This record gives sequence, C-alpha cells and structure tokens, in this order.
Amino acid sequence: MNFTSHARATLACIVGLPLVAVTQAGSTEPAPDPGALRVTMVPVVTGLRNPVAMAAPHDGSRRLFVVEKAGRIVIVRDGLIEGRPFLDITERVEAAATERGLLGLAFHPRFPLEPTFVVAYTARRPLGQVTYSRFALGADPDSADPGSERLIIAWDHPRSNHNGGHVAFGPDGYLYLGTGDGGGGGDPDRNGQDGRTLLGKMLRLDIDTDAPYAVPADNPFVDGSAGVREEIWALGLRNPWRYSFDALTGDLYIADVGQNRLEEVNVEPAGSPGGLNYGWNVMEGSSCYGAATCDRTGLTLPVAEYGRDDGCSVTGGYVYRGSAFPALRGAYFYADFCTNAVWALARDRDGDWRQARVGTGSGGIQSFGEDAAGELYVLTAAGDLLHLVDAAAPDPPPTTAPDPTPTAAPGLTATAAPDPDPTSEPTPTTGAGSAFLPWLDGPRR
Repeated sequence: MNFTSHARATLACIVGLPLVAVTQAGSTEPAPDPGALRVTMVPVVTGLRNPVAMAAPHDGSRRLFVVEKAGRIVIVRDGLIEGRPFLDITERVEAAATERGLLGLAFHPRFPLEPTFVVAYTARRPLGQVTYSRFALGADPDSADPGSERLIIAWDHPRSNHNGGHVAFGPDGYLYLGTGDGGGGGDPDRNGQDGRTLLGKMLRLDIDTDAPYAVPADNPFVDGSAGVREEIWALGLRNPWRYSFDALTGDLYIADVGQNRLEEVNVEPAGSPGGLNYGWNVMEGSSCYGAATCDRTGLTLPVAEYGRDDGCSVTGGYVYRGSAFPALRGAYFYADFCTNAVWALARDRDGDWRQARVGTGSGGIQSFGEDAAGELYVLTAAGDLLHLVDAAAPDPPPTTAPDPTPTAAPGLTATAAPDPDPTSEPTPTTGAGSAFLPWLDGPRR
C-alpha cells in the first residue's frame, strides 16, 4: 500500500517581515541570519570505524544508528557504543576502494510498525555493484536479521568512485536514491545528462509493494515521452554526497560534489513536480564546465556554492529543527571534508539565499546525522560522532575547535569579511587508510 502523500508547505516571503517557514498547520518560524550564527561540536562517542552515515528512527528509543564503511551498523545509546553490531554484512560489502563500502541507511517511515530499513552498499559479488536492499529486524529490537535481505534495485558501476549511496524517505513516504555519475573525471560517459541510465540522478521509488519497487504514478517521466527512465526524479548530478528533507517544510536539499572548481548545494522546493536538471556535466556549479559558454536552457542552478579556496568536497547536512538551540532553527548546515569548514544557509527577508561560515571541525567531516528530536550530529573520518551545538548559547559546552570568522561563499552576498588566510585551516587528520573522499578521481587537477 502506498503512503498517502503529505500536504507540503512552502517558504514564503512576508512583506515587511523576515522570511518565515510556513508549517502545515499555518504557524511560522523566522529564518535565522547565517552571519549571526556560530556552532561548535561536542563529542558524543569516539572510536568508531570510519563512520559515514547516521540514522535515528522515530520510535522513542533515542538510539542513534551509525554506519561504518566496512559493513557494520552500530548502535550508540546514552553516549556509549553497544558491544554487538545492529547489522554486520561485512562479508557482502566491497570497501577496499576509497569510495566503496556500506554507505547509507534509512528506516522505514512507519518504523517500528513496519520493522524494516534500507541500506546502500557496493557489493563484493558482483564486484562493485551498487546495491540498495531492505532488511528486517530480528527477534531482538537491537539486532537486525542479516538473512532478511531483500534487493530493491542494483546496477553495475563502471568505476570505483562516485557511487552515491545515500538513502532517504521523503515526506510523501517514497524512497529517494541519489546516484553518482559512474565515476571518472568529468563524467566521461556523460551519464548525468543521459536519461536512459540511472547514473547521475535522483530516483524516487515506492517500496511498499510486493515487488522490489514500483514507480510512483506522479514521477515526472512515467509517460516515457521524453525517453527518460521512469524511476528518475531529477537529472544532472555528479555525486550527491548527502541530501535531506527539511522536516518542517519538506524542501529537498542536495549537496553535489564538484570536479575541480565548485562545490554546490541545490534546493528543490516542496511540492515540486520533479524533472529538474541540475546541470552536470554541462555545468559545474553556476559555471560552464570545460567551456567558456554553454546552453543553460532548462537547467536548475545551485542556491549556494564555494570554490577551492574554501574546500574540495562538500558534505551535505540538514535544516536544524531541534528545540535545544532555538537560534539555529531554519538554517541548513553543511560542511567541507577537506577543510572541515561548517556553513549555514538560509533565505533572507528578500528571498535571497545567504550563507556564512559558522564553525570549523576536525578529523574530516564525512557526514551529518539527525536524531528523532531534530538535533544534528557530525561524523568524522577520525571515528568521532559529535553533537552540533550553538556556540553562543548560555554556558555552551567546551570545545577545542577554533572560532572562525564567518565568510560568504563566492557568488553570494557577503555576510562578513573573507578569511585572510584560508591556508591556516586544518586539514583532515585520519588514521592510515581511513580517509573517505566522496570525490576521489585520482589527481584532481
């Protein structure tokens, strides 16, 4: 049975007032000024093994489920890592190459009434196959049944990098899969713009069926007239390394890793009919890729971007909707793996997107997580799970992270003076062989 589609709210600009988010019930919250925010990160646990994703079901248990790249999912409860893994499919996962591994996790929206979850991984057999599968709980709620795997969709991946691998359920109850372009520098197979392949796309699937999946009737290409696969929701992505839905508005935020110049964030408003084309590889960010000019007709450009002075691999996050830090509500937080810079993004009273640098982490920020209460977390290649907190809150938790001056990314209205010495930022510090780079093409330049 299909989930009944939820009514979705939109962002509105109220004349004479700050931009506000309009909820389904009609209440409002002011959008924050990114330039006024400062965040820091407080350790929750250390000693994780290359954590790359986190999920938390809305089941009242307050458990955090952390995905370790080699093929395990572990439970963090009350600041401790449970001794027994929730799921261990290490023998099925190919994780030797830098960007391969167990990459994503999403619990069914009706969990635990529907006691299943979805994972994404690259398989050992066939080698490197990108695989999205569904698993079920075992008799113990802290343990999944590794024998319950039910394949949803899979395909051979031509190269070891740009595997995508994130999974998320939308407010409509459908499963959204962000896929990489197949790897290699510059999308040599031009998969991002080829509607006949699932590579370089956002897919939208209904998994509440007896079949592995069904295509929702309102997907944008179901009539086949455009020659595009009907599973496709959006085109023109390079390697969407983390995307999320605003828990209040339903807007979809997609962070797409760039090639040699620009990292980007795209936003699809709630209620969109789909079918957007985010431009790769005609565009890299807001610039033509590999050419002085290009045809931008029908392309959707990012709302935010930054260049190589500020980082080299974007890590998408979430819009903060928690209650612990009211000043952060409504800001989208994301980071860069290479510099550990953390940004906040929001619209101003004129409806223009503004971003500011609001903090700096360490250890290689690989992913963000959101718990059932809307609080945000950061995962690092060094093995840390950190709580993202408002550094300006009364009696903020102590931190050893520097307190940087916020900066605006290229192409956006500046909210503060640029950092005069970007080379002073720390680079990721990881154990030998533990670095996880979602963009790795070999030499970047």
